[in-house]
Amino acid sequence: MISKLKGRSRRLTGAHELRVFYMIGTMGIGGAESQVVLRAKELRARGVDSRVLLLFDGGPFEAVLQDAGVPVVHLRFRTISTVGWWQALFCGIAAFCRLVRLLRQARPHVLHAHLFHSYAIGVPAGRLAGVPLVVAGRHTPLMIIGWGRLTSLVDKAANHLADHIIPVSQSIADELASRFHVRHKISVIRNGLPPVAFLPQSPASLETKSPVVVCVSRLHSLKGHCYLLDATALLERRGLRCTVVLIGDGPERGNLEKQAERLGIDVRFLGFRTDVGAWLARADIMAHPTLAEALGNCIMEAMAAGLPTVSTNVGGVPELLGENRGLLVPPADVTALADAIQRLLTDHVLAKQLSASARAWAVDNLTSEKLVNRYLSTYSRLMHQKFTTDLNIPIGHRTQG
Repeated sequence: MISKLKGRSRRLTGAHELRVFYMIGTMGIGGAESQVVLRAKELRARGVDSRVLLLFDGGPFEAVLQDAGVPVVHLRFRTISTVGWWQALFCGIAAFCRLVRLLRQARPHVLHAHLFHSYAIGVPAGRLAGVPLVVAGRHTPLMIIGWGRLTSLVDKAANHLADHIIPVSQSIADELASRFHVRHKISVIRNGLPPVAFLPQSPASLETKSPVVVCVSRLHSLKGHCYLLDATALLERRGLRCTVVLIGDGPERGNLEKQAERLGIDVRFLGFRTDVGAWLARADIMAHPTLAEALGNCIMEAMAAGLPTVSTNVGGVPELLGENRGLLVPPADVTALADAIQRLLTDHVLAKQLSASARAWAVDNLTSEKLVNRYLSTYSRLMHQKFTTDLNIPIGHRTQG
């Protein structure tokens, strides 16, 4: 695939049509997973040979990829928690060798690995296999990945081995540049949304006479749901009763159900849903009380739907809601959160202004077409920096579908 030329960059030989392989742990319901699906489908629609490599098991999004004609490859790595140390190690070695062999045979032009386990494994595998462009996709704040010695060493090695790093927010980029000194190889590309996110939706059916506050995120302590429930109780003491709709599931559900019962507030636990758009259409506002966030796909969905939003001022959130596109409050501040919710529910002029500004910005910046064009432009720039190539990179148009 690569040949050397005297006095010039190396020539990239072989097929002229772009091949992009995405790598991630599973196809479970999550922000990074949804973005991989979005890009792989859009690339396939443009005639790009896009494939998705899964470290572990599949998940609900796998069927979406298959329906779009995107091949999915199971690498069959195993986790320590499911099979124990020794079997995970042996399975991991075999799966890593299988991955390197697959990459050498399939010869992708780009291997783009997402989330810690994928780029920790995918970057060295891509290097060994001679993949022309190996990219680490960063979706997670460092405080969530962890600061342990081994984790930090692996993270540092992967970042330095990768040809390029693409975080989803400037906040993540700044963390990586400060921690690993890799600013020279970072390009920020925010997440995107499918066309359906911008279309009007029929509201979901919900029996309540109170204003509806929706929150869409995994029920995990870092997402700050307990502060939203406390804020809801505070609002009720002020005479403003709300119905809180929690979409998502996770380890905190039991604790949150007990908290809601103890506080005597109206909270509806819906679990994971595929009809989030209908619930955004039913809600009066969105509240996102997270304590850490790379960007916030749920905030993007609310912006596209024109739903007024209040969120904590953490991570990449202000990159979405700044400049009068939403209300921002300090994390873990119940009073500030309650005040902001009350303001959006009672000041209808403000709520309308914020939601209109947010939607207009989302239309200009968050569509899947613009997202994929940014990625393809980045791949093209990096390829031409490293190689002399005649690769056909379809920026700006679809060839099918």
